[in-house]
Amino acid sequence: MQDYQLIIAARIVHVLAVVAWIGGVAFITTVLIPALIATAEPERRLAQFEELEGRFGRQAKGTTLLVGLSGLYMLHALNAWERYLLPAYWWLHLMTLVWLIFTLVLFVLEPLFLHRWFRARALRDSAGTFRLVHRLHVVLLALSLIAVLGGVAGAHGF
Repeated sequence: MQDYQLIIAARIVHVLAVVAWIGGVAFITTVLIPALIATAEPERRLAQFEELEGRFGRQAKGTTLLVGLSGLYMLHALNAWERYLLPAYWWLHLMTLVWLIFTLVLFVLEPLFLHRWFRARALRDSAGTFRLVHRLHVVLLALSLIAVLGGVAGAHGF
């Protein structure tokens, strides 16, 4: 396969992985967490969240890995590192930041302490914990969607 075909393949993998990952974040943020907040039983709320979000967590780990690897390949293959120095590529900075936040949470913070902290806090104050988690997800989803919007527009010269 020639270089430009590999770049196209990397972009395809990148976009599909972003769609699966951020689409899942959108579902968790706009459907799952609000539905769980409306659930009257705090014990059931926590159990359902851990089961359903845990399944998505495996998908999110795989897709963020694909996004990172394909993005890194494209930066290298296109020799596009200097774009980080240019304000016009703000969307590249934001995409990288969003990826770093999610990667840090999924691969470092969650296994080290975040999962235990969330569980303990949810057992003490279920409603408050889920409202906090929902607000954090809304912020991350908003940043993610702005990065997607900027990435699509920027990749097409806008």
